[in-house]
Amino acid sequence: MLVKDKMTTQVITIGPQTTVPDALALMEEKRVRRLPVVEKDRLVGIVTLLDLVRASPSPATSLSIWELNYLLAKLPVKDVMAKKLYTVKMDAPIDEAAALLRENRIGGLPVVDNGLIVGIITETDIFTAFMEMLGVSRGGLRLTLELPDRSGALAEADGLLRNYGVTIISVVMMPRDAGKNLGQSIWRLQGCDDVDALLDFLREKSYRVVHVSENNVCSAD
Repeated sequence: MLVKDKMTTQVITIGPQTTVPDALALMEEKRVRRLPVVEKDRLVGIVTLLDLVRASPSPATSLSIWELNYLLAKLPVKDVMAKKLYTVKMDAPIDEAAALLRENRIGGLPVVDNGLIVGIITETDIFTAFMEMLGVSRGGLRLTLELPDRSGALAEADGLLRNYGVTIISVVMMPRDAGKNLGQSIWRLQGCDDVDALLDFLREKSYRVVHVSENNVCSAD
């Protein structure tokens, strides 16, 4: 899955001279938490709800309420926006965007193409994408199996489950710990009428079932 598959293409932007109150009002109206700042069609910054809240004067200031309101009403977002930008390309893998968000502790990334903003992808978009890739919304049986650290082990387990008659919705292989010759594979399955029988079958084939949980009990599509 790529960034372009999950990004929002109808991006709400503001100019650098937009005032903080106007930016706050726009966020509230559109129900967004970040606004890319664009000047002459080029991305020059990004401002978040937290940036705008921090820009509001402290109650401890000695200025009067009238002076505070006057200063805030004149404050442009260019004075509070983030100018160090983290962006992603629309053809980047979704996990690359996730890594950028985590490494830089940010909640959203403008998506750019030749310097122009063409979308925005947020942590919520990526979280939703990963849930879809794992088949969470489709229910079924979530099964964690130990697999030996050797070539073909995952394919063997896949073939065994398919021959048993269940439908494999998704499979994830977790990274192995250093020095260990066993890894964990996480499967989401549908189409099994008897969970206990499946588990007994796997144990007979020398697979260790680490964890099993049911959601709608493997109901077939």
